[in-house]
Amino acid sequence: MNAYPPPRIAGSGITESDLLVINKSDIAEQVHSSLDVMDRDVKIMRGKRPLVFTIYCGVGLEKITSFILKCGT
Repeated sequence: MNAYPPPRIAGSGITESDLLVINKSDIAEQVHSSLDVMDRDVKIMRGKRPLVFTIYCGVGLEKITSFILKCGT
């Protein structure tokens, strides 16, 4: 099996969004991605702006809801 390096994309969704949601983080290992690398790269690109890792069963939903209620208009 070939291991491909993960994509390094810095589109406007990553660099400019108020809240970045990385969905399906529970399958990262199966698609040869590292949550630690994603977290590190996102912090480099976004600074201290918020990031939430979520999974299908709703983990992370409370953080997203809280952010919207606090910051949303």
